[in-house]
Amino acid sequence: MIPTPDLSHLSTSDYRNIYEPSEDTFLLLDALEADEKQLKELNPSVCLEIGSGSGCVTTFLGCLLKPNQPYMITTDINPLAAVATVMTGKKNGVSIDTVQTSLVTNLLPRLHNSVDVLCFNPPYAVTPSEEIGGQGIEASWAGGVDGREVIDTMLPFVKELLSEKGIFYLLLISENKPAEVIELLQGDGFNAHICLQRLAGREKQFIVKVQR
Repeated sequence: MIPTPDLSHLSTSDYRNIYEPSEDTFLLLDALEADEKQLKELNPSVCLEIGSGSGCVTTFLGCLLKPNQPYMITTDINPLAAVATVMTGKKNGVSIDTVQTSLVTNLLPRLHNSVDVLCFNPPYAVTPSEEIGGQGIEASWAGGVDGREVIDTMLPFVKELLSEKGIFYLLLISENKPAEVIELLQGDGFNAHICLQRLAGREKQFIVKVQR
């Protein structure tokens, strides 16, 4: 069993500005751990997390893949999250490069079809569209109509990023209409299915696993 990364360097005041790991984070960690054998056999060279927040997911993935250490890169529009991600990696012995940017802006064509493991716990909450676009804590949850506006902006980039052997893990909730998202990904030629799901209070969460 891979332990949850040590986040003791982050305080309550930090979590006023960056997303604190919660049930959705832990569901994504569980999906990665369930695929530990497959991920190690994949022997990834590049792992990318979009919207890294505290850095918990990428750090966990880096620990899971040890002793091999792929190139771990993350993005987050929130500058405080970018700093926290690097700190979390260092605290747990995982080297992480982070880019403060929106989604994957400036990563293409550099990472074209080069990402072997892609993770995205998106801002999925149903909100007014006007709440999207900030660079603070609201960027971690404001998803617009059906909680899908940021997700739908990201989906076309998956085929540009994912390597031939790559795996994409995407977290969704019921309001995001997972069946529609899976259909969109299948329309791009991917094999996509729900690999894990859990009820967190009233919120039903899903991990969609995507491969070519």
